[in-house]
Amino acid sequence: MIKPSFFIDLLISNNIDCFAGVPDSLLKNICAYITDHLDAQHNIIAANEGAAIGLASGHYLATGHPACVYMQNSGEGNIINPIASLTDPEVYNIPVLLLIGWRGRPGVHDEPQHIKQGKVTTGLLNTMGINYDVLSKEEDKAQKQIVEAIDALNRNEVYALVIEKDTFEDYKLQANEQNGYTMSREEAIQTVAAVLGERDCIVSTTGMISRELFEYRESKGQGHERDFLTVGSMGHASQIALGIALAQPERRVWCFDGDGATIMHMGSMAIVADKKPKNFVHVVFNNGAHDSVGGQPTVGLKINLPAIAKAVGYKSTISVDNKEELENQLSNLAVQDGPVLVEVKVKKGNRKDLGRPTTTPKENKNALMGFLKK
Repeated sequence: MIKPSFFIDLLISNNIDCFAGVPDSLLKNICAYITDHLDAQHNIIAANEGAAIGLASGHYLATGHPACVYMQNSGEGNIINPIASLTDPEVYNIPVLLLIGWRGRPGVHDEPQHIKQGKVTTGLLNTMGINYDVLSKEEDKAQKQIVEAIDALNRNEVYALVIEKDTFEDYKLQANEQNGYTMSREEAIQTVAAVLGERDCIVSTTGMISRELFEYRESKGQGHERDFLTVGSMGHASQIALGIALAQPERRVWCFDGDGATIMHMGSMAIVADKKPKNFVHVVFNNGAHDSVGGQPTVGLKINLPAIAKAVGYKSTISVDNKEELENQLSNLAVQDGPVLVEVKVKKGNRKDLGRPTTTPKENKNALMGFLKK
């Protein structure tokens, strides 16, 4: 395997010292190393992958040096527009080094949401005209590949290094302090889920939130038909929930969101507010971290999410950071019209033995649709 220090130092020695992107589980060791060793001006954890291409382009315009954009392969969809209409040789011809975690590689077992993306990862690069290489796990071979990538950048090309599982040696994030809050996200999810009405439904975002909601139902011996577990499509849970809420205005719809997912497509909050769904409750479990992929920080606890929701037109907003206050506020929600934003500030981390949903996405969809017909 490759030492993160070897990889990053080699890039920096070749004037690639600016990094931007969205953390990925296959890149967590690299992302952790960058977080610990580069300042905030040279490592920007972006709202989404497309925005990271914009940041990299701005860095190149100002310095003449390419930047590195890191992402999971699911982020390829977010970069297609700026790659095709900004960095492309037929437009501004801006070089960028892409570091792409290859989830769902054919022949390697992975979660359902990664299967299709894994199949099309290299095909999308080919379609966009991006040369790439799958990075070797041996440092001497990887060094030659990195040199080839740098040569491509010097020719003003966008170039991708595709990263398989277990390419990089372990590196634990040192700057991984707790945020000072005492309630766990799982406890908060259980508290909110416990007050739902019989006809209420939940759309939960990708990652730990959906896994913890699934485990809550299991622990209570309940079915999962009231929950849509959004195992992929990061940042879009609120719009799925909005679609349900608008189609069934007599049913209360809850969106269980995370801070990273909310920030990724924050403009969706304005659409929720504009449609004024009285039956919509948007719960953001905010721990200021991309918890599912290594704990790298978000700006979630540095910004005022309730103020943003209020400014775009949410009917009311709530922010809590302990279980007692959460329970008190939930009791008041029954008489409030939406859209309502409930920010729940929670500590980082999750149970080490946290399981994954045992139902397939199609089974989840069919069960929910059956429930929504009632």
